[in-house]
Amino acid sequence: MGQATRTTKLPLDLSNRTQGGANTGKRAYLEATVWVLDAARAFYVAFFLAHAEKVTEQVPYFSEPHQQMRQRQISADKLLTWAEFQTVVTSQHPHPLPEWNFSQAFPDFPFVYRRSVIKDAIGKVKSYLSNRSNWQQSGKKKGKPGVPGSHNHPTLYEGTFSLELSGTDLQQSFVRLKVYTGEQWIWANYPVKYSHYFEHRRQDRAWEQQSPRLILRPKSAELHFSQTKEIKANKVVKSLQNPDLVTVAVDLNVKNLAVITVRQHGKIIESVFIKDQGLDQHRYRHLKHASKKQWLSGKPVKGERNCAHLWQHLRRMNRDAAHKAACAITRVCARYPGCVLIFERLRTIKAKGGSKSRRLNRKQANQLRGQINQIAREKAYAHSVVTVEVNPWGTSQHCSRCGAKGERFSSRAGRRERERGGKLFRCSVCGYEAQADHNASANLHHSFYRELCWQKKPKSTKHRGPSP
Repeated sequence: MGQATRTTKLPLDLSNRTQGGANTGKRAYLEATVWVLDAARAFYVAFFLAHAEKVTEQVPYFSEPHQQMRQRQISADKLLTWAEFQTVVTSQHPHPLPEWNFSQAFPDFPFVYRRSVIKDAIGKVKSYLSNRSNWQQSGKKKGKPGVPGSHNHPTLYEGTFSLELSGTDLQQSFVRLKVYTGEQWIWANYPVKYSHYFEHRRQDRAWEQQSPRLILRPKSAELHFSQTKEIKANKVVKSLQNPDLVTVAVDLNVKNLAVITVRQHGKIIESVFIKDQGLDQHRYRHLKHASKKQWLSGKPVKGERNCAHLWQHLRRMNRDAAHKAACAITRVCARYPGCVLIFERLRTIKAKGGSKSRRLNRKQANQLRGQINQIAREKAYAHSVVTVEVNPWGTSQHCSRCGAKGERFSSRAGRRERERGGKLFRCSVCGYEAQADHNASANLHHSFYRELCWQKKPKSTKHRGPSP
């Protein structure tokens, strides 16, 4: 059993009032709301840090599987109740702690927003205390965790927003938010850019709706609606016991963003090539222009940005390509229910040699691989497909048919030129020739099943002391 998560964005229309968007005053209300929520969150982060012994308190509970009393850390709900008792003025406890009087510092603060910032603060402080404890136990001098900050995107629980639809006319839809004007809390209507795509995902009963988040950017604002779904998927160890298991291997590269091979009963039954559609060259030209601008401007000044719009365009291109490649991988996995998705384990790839723009382009390409891997995992898991990473040793140099070491070459003007990064692969033992990325993708299946050229990764001896 597991849980898959997906997010659907609903943009707020902050265009000119004459074009049907929200006025400038409502935009200021959103900024004031985010500011006051951050201030309230900072209050409770400091409160929980001052009472760290309460956050880490161990309480007894009865364990049903073990049928005995055990100890565990106090739950977030009990911490929330305790924090409200200590900081909020009510008829039952009219005298909170004098130095932690939230009602006095934030008068007329909506209780729904207050509970949302308390839960955010509990999560931040618990994570910080856990990381600090692990750092202290490690004995390292560097890498000390920093104190958690107060900024976070506001979570809109029920009672702080409502989505109003005007019949079938999606252009007349708006969201009603409880916002802070700087003096008081009011309800305000914000027009939204509604779509049939959002409506289809919102009405999907297979996914459970969660509280949305308000994402406020310098020139835009969005509501991110999160949805979850319970997933039943077999573990990899159990899947390996199935003689009819289908494995889907993905080799990530630059020109071929992804080369997908599907194997069953020891044979490749399907192959899919996902091209970059000129993305690598397009990105290189932009990075070359950015490098030239940086060279002309001289030494960078702290706090200033160079080619900000160009970098934003590059990020959007990479993100769009990653989503398209991940969707193509997911479509292949959806055709084989119960399959296992295989990626190669790539951690750190350093771009070396060439000009600055070329090195930057390789860094961007490596980041794109990581994005495809991450997004494909999430999308595939929604179809009950489990993802694994295998040792990539030898997948590009060895033959996927006989396991012998081959050579990479490229074909230019009818001649074969042997080179390290050649697009083609040839085995000198069995004579097998194939596209190099396809051969590497097929070898990922061997690495998963521990066949042919597979070798166990040796243990690192970097931090070991001298042997006795």
